[in-house]
Amino acid sequence: MSSFVVLGAQWGDEGKGKMTDYLAETAEMVVRFQGGNNAGHTVEVGDKQYKLHLIPSGILYDNKVNIIGNGVVLDPEALFNEIEYLEGLGVKVTPEKLLISDRAQLIMPYHKVLDGLKEKKRGKNDIGTTGKGIGPCYTDKMERSGIRVCDLLEEDTFKEKLQDALEIKNPFITDVLGGEAFDFDEICEKYLNFAKKIRPFVTDTSVKVYDSIKASKKVLFEGAQGTLLDIDYGTYPFVTSSNTIAGGVCTGGGIGPTMVNSAIGIAKAYTTRVGKGPFPTELEDEMGAWLRDKGQEFGVTTGRARRCGWLDLVILKSSARVSGLTSFAVTKIDTLAGLDKIKVCVGYDLNGEVIDYFPASLKKLAQCKPIYEEFDGWDESIKDATTYEELPSNAKKYLKKIEEFTGVKVAIVSVGPKRNQTIRISDI
Repeated sequence: MSSFVVLGAQWGDEGKGKMTDYLAETAEMVVRFQGGNNAGHTVEVGDKQYKLHLIPSGILYDNKVNIIGNGVVLDPEALFNEIEYLEGLGVKVTPEKLLISDRAQLIMPYHKVLDGLKEKKRGKNDIGTTGKGIGPCYTDKMERSGIRVCDLLEEDTFKEKLQDALEIKNPFITDVLGGEAFDFDEICEKYLNFAKKIRPFVTDTSVKVYDSIKASKKVLFEGAQGTLLDIDYGTYPFVTSSNTIAGGVCTGGGIGPTMVNSAIGIAKAYTTRVGKGPFPTELEDEMGAWLRDKGQEFGVTTGRARRCGWLDLVILKSSARVSGLTSFAVTKIDTLAGLDKIKVCVGYDLNGEVIDYFPASLKKLAQCKPIYEEFDGWDESIKDATTYEELPSNAKKYLKKIEEFTGVKVAIVSVGPKRNQTIRISDI
């Protein structure tokens, strides 16, 4: 039995797409267990670049089974747009390669409108959502009024649930939020057309995943977003609406905790985040702009410029704790090449007390002042390294500090965006 989870150890955008693609080479199944098309993974293979939002990164291989699990919220329109995009790039997406959980919740047109109108209503207190309808869809799921994929495949059930939803949503949208009402027939026609297209892909994916693990097939669980966007352990309310930590695999993938062997945290060699919320090591100066430009830190899904700062080991230690990380894969260490000095946060000063954990209270977090340790930098030759021994000595010291502070080994280092710019230090 060999199954493992790959997840973001910071605020997302750590390079999970590349690392999932790299690790999927030896896997037989890749499972997406949470989030929706608000995620964005960029994968470079040869001279081609692929931007994925909903479909697991294993789709780029012809011999992998890819699963969209029940913990994902599914926008059918986004799904088929992504399939069309991939096929335009020569990637086949068939029911043999992609399976979709019949228990996954559907993102409906009113979810996206509610997302935008609620965000507008918040004014200066807006969260900074992608506007993809993710939060409102998860809200309906927890409220037990959502529409699932299995409902879409039963026309009478779908119509009944859609009618019930619009009777509540339309008055709220028009009378409270000042939007326009949705037409039942228009949505019904559009989604029943989706039903015909999606039917061949739909199955009970929990059974497929379970059977694969019991048959000793290697299964990779692919996380979206990052630990600090987790609905429970992130910088709430500036988070996503699902559990992005390793525990989300069980509920979102449909298997028990004893069936996951290891957890790999993807950590960028510095820190970034998109949207609002606290960011202790943020650099709002020329150094931050330099990191953004050199690292091409712009969102795959939104195109928004990412906020940049020094590596925060307090965050990585917290991620290791809540997800039980067994190893780190450190990405974009090549971006730091050329700097004489590099800083790393090794603790927070909270009103005179030194802490090494991430506080829940945003008020307390705003009072935290990062405590830095300074390292000597390395040059651009790091991009050409193909083994750990070839890495610059200062880069090795940097990686060693991550291990010492978090208690978790660094098993993989990425020195560039392509598959072959990946160094395996130890087994995961």
